[in-house]
Amino acid sequence: MIIILLFINPNLFAQAITLDRAKLVPNQVAISLGRVMGKEAVRVVKDSSVTKVDEPTFVRIKDVTFSNGTLEVKVLSRLLRNAPELARGFIGVAFRINDTNSTYESIYIRPTNGRADDQVRRNHAIQYYSYPDYKFDRLRKEAPERYESYADMALNEWITLKIVVSGPEAKLYLNNAKEPALIVKDLKHGAAASGGGVGLWVDVGTEGYFTDLKITQQP
Repeated sequence: MIIILLFINPNLFAQAITLDRAKLVPNQVAISLGRVMGKEAVRVVKDSSVTKVDEPTFVRIKDVTFSNGTLEVKVLSRLLRNAPELARGFIGVAFRINDTNSTYESIYIRPTNGRADDQVRRNHAIQYYSYPDYKFDRLRKEAPERYESYADMALNEWITLKIVVSGPEAKLYLNNAKEPALIVKDLKHGAAASGGGVGLWVDVGTEGYFTDLKITQQP
């Protein structure tokens, strides 16, 4: 049993939702439910037919709409046995997803980079991108270092991601840290695009697990 706590409005009530397959809508991914590292979790693997990266490969949470507030989830990433050399354990969250899954914002992590013996790879441990026009390669080329950062992390461990979104800005906090590990001041779809779905996102070579998702809505 997987619980998502939805704090719909501080003036209304906090609603707990039990997630089952009826609440999970896979989009270009395969999913299953099970227990891993002491927690009930959703397992997510990217469809191997999707060859491009930074694509809408996520599990969308049914009947959830998010504009501004806080998204918090525990993630655990492993590499698949057939993972390509470029695999980094890509795992994260997509938010403000439109109805057709054709536009959204996303922040994800690359756990293998967190403790790599290469400073450049370490600097790419965290990534923001905006689908479809601003994938990681374009952002890295046009604004190097602005949308990526370093944080200590590794495969096969639970990592808490907390994304605080307000208008055109988003901040990522890791493992209950007081200071953000990444600050994005200019979400590419802008504040006007606020309001959309939430997805549990993975990319190539990743066996991703998600649990303890909390969504706090703010006006």
